[in-house]
Parts: sequence; structure tokens; C-alpha cells
Amino acid sequence: METIDRQVTTLMQGAEFGDPQIKEQMTKELRQRLTEAAKENRPLRVYCGYDVTAPDLHLGHTITIRKLRQFQDYGHDVTFLIGTFTTLIGDPSDRDEARAMALEELVKKNAKTYSEQAFKILDKAKISVRYNYDWLSKLTFMDVISMASCFTVQQFMVRDRIRARLDKNDPIWLREFLYPLAQGYDAVHLKADVQLGATEQLFNLMAGRRLQESFGQKPLVALTFPVLVGTDGVNRMSKSRGNYIGIAEAPEQIYGKTMSIPDAIVVQYYELLTNISPEELSEIKQQFESGANPMTLKKRLAKTLVTQFYSEMDAEEAEAHFEKTVQNKELPDDIMEYVLDKVTPCSQLLAQAGLASSRSEAVRLIKQGAVTIDGKKISDANEPVAKGVTIKAGKRRYLRTK
Repeated sequence: METIDRQVTTLMQGAEFGDPQIKEQMTKELRQRLTEAAKENRPLRVYCGYDVTAPDLHLGHTITIRKLRQFQDYGHDVTFLIGTFTTLIGDPSDRDEARAMALEELVKKNAKTYSEQAFKILDKAKISVRYNYDWLSKLTFMDVISMASCFTVQQFMVRDRIRARLDKNDPIWLREFLYPLAQGYDAVHLKADVQLGATEQLFNLMAGRRLQESFGQKPLVALTFPVLVGTDGVNRMSKSRGNYIGIAEAPEQIYGKTMSIPDAIVVQYYELLTNISPEELSEIKQQFESGANPMTLKKRLAKTLVTQFYSEMDAEEAEAHFEKTVQNKELPDDIMEYVLDKVTPCSQLLAQAGLASSRSEAVRLIKQGAVTIDGKKISDANEPVAKGVTIKAGKRRYLRTK
């Protein structure tokens, strides 16, 4: 096993708490917990929970999944927790408005795909997949009251997003206060030593520490990481915003989308999404500062990401596809063909053929000037498409009608 110093350095890389004192405290506690576990000759119990708000995982999710893999590689006991109960409540931590309560059937459907996609990163043979509906659904009302007695309303109201909504006189639902209790009880049930999460979820992780103490357990080490900025370089990565890179997307899509990110966030992507060592990361930062060509560093990043989810051969083919179609502006050899029975509005065709995830996304692409028919840019979402034309959507998606 790696030395404790090396483990602490690697596991804390990229961690962000929004408060240097909390970071110092958690770094110290992690070192202590690792030292104690080594003396007891046992692994740490580590977990991260994922609410199933969409059917697919994107690179933003992989920040903590990759960190779980690092714990696995160091020999620790890792749990991939799927929030089949907490999703039904909705976590307001990352939103200015209350998240709509999820439908139970949709949650179950999405949950099936999460672990399968996560295994692209995690070692399937060394992971425990759990569902928090299994224990949270069995709590009694008295259990909830008992946990609620550990907190004051003031503690919840000082949270920035809750306070902002209160100032705007927007509704704040009582169930939103129950979410931290539910997530905190996960830590109690799992008897966790370490929990991972997003920086904006720090309150929830701290609630878990508080509940563990009330149940007579040693409070866990909370490790939180920043939310990943999407390919637009501005907003958090989100499928609804169209600025995401899905880990189940085709290699050429992952490669091409990575190449489209602004130069300003390349270093963050290296730090949060790859296994790069602290020394290599420092070297990349120096290259950027010294005026190195961002294209070279982006290509390395894109190949690394594709290799993580597929293989080196897939990454090389994705790079060749990018160079041919984007850099050299040539048509790819393997253009998808789509049979048209009749003349069809362009936005409808893009959605039907899979060049856009929905008709609304197709309309957005057309309005942005990102769609061409036989090399001519179009602006009308209802532009009629006939047989025998080549359509390009974005920088990487092609279609030939027949």
C-alpha cells in the first residue's frame, strides 16, 4: 500500500471546501483516519451518493467516481450509493429553485444505468453498490423527529441558496430541510469513515457528521470537490444545457467535445478528470503560463478521457476522425445514412436520426448556425430536407439522406 503521505496528497488533490480552515481540518482528519486504519489493519469505509435525476452520467459525475477509484486502488472499502430515496425528496443544494420531486418509476429506471456506466471507471470486483431506499424507506416518523432534534432552523436558513430564495419571497418547501437528514442517515447506516461529494453539498456532509456523533459513531471525513464547468466554459455541466460530455457517448463525440472546451478550463479538467500526478499537473500549468500551444494539451486530454472510457485504439481513431473532419474539414468515411420516406423538416430529422437529443436541441443548434445542408448554413428549423443531401450538426455529427 502507498505511504499515508502519498495517499493524502493524491486523495486531497482537487478537493475544495470554500473555506481553507475546513480544508486543513479535513486533511488532518484524513491523515489521522488513515493512520488509525493502518494500525488496525483495516480499510477505510468510503462512499459517495448519486441521485438519479437523469439516465446518463457525464464527466461532472466522474470527479467523485474517479476519487472512489483511487480509494479502491489504495485497498479501501468503497460503496457506490445510488440515491433511490433521496432523489424522491430533491436536494436544493445546487439549485436556486426547489428541485421537482422525482417520479418513483423514473428513478428506478435511471438507477439501472448508473452502476453500469460507473463501472467504466470503478473496479466492479471491488465495489459495493447500494440503494438508500432500502433503509430510508423503513425509518419511522419518530426516527425523523429524533434526527431533526440535532439541528436548528437557523442552521438551514443561513445556507446561501435558501437565504436567496427567502429574500425573493420564493417558496421553500419543508421537505427540502429533510434532505440533509436523509443523506446524513446514509452515513450512519454505512458507518462511513469518508464521504465524497460536491463542494455545494458540504452542508449535507456535515449533517452526516453531526448525526454520526448523535448515534455514537466517529464523524466521517468529508471530502468535497468543485462542480465541473461545462463545455461552454461558463455554466455547470448539465445535459439540459447541452454543455455536457456523457461518458457513454461515442469516442469521437467525447474527443470532439473535449477539444471544444475553452482554454481557461483545460487545467481544471486535467486536475479533476484524470489520474495525472501532482508533479505532472504542475508541469502542465507551467506550460500554459509559458505560452504552450493549447491544442497540443487539449489533444492529450481528449485522448486520455477517451482511453479511460474505451481504449487507446479508440482514442487514436477518435483523434484521427477529429483531425480529418474538424482540422482538415474533410467528410468522414463513415457518414451515417438515413432513409427518408418524404421531405422532412430539418429539426425533426435531426431528432429522429439522433444528431440531436431532442427537437428542441435541434432548433437550438440551427439557431446557433451550427447546422449545414450540403455545406450551406441554415437558419430555419423547418427547412425541408430531401433525399441525397449531407447534413452536418455541430462540429462532429454528419448524416447523409437517401
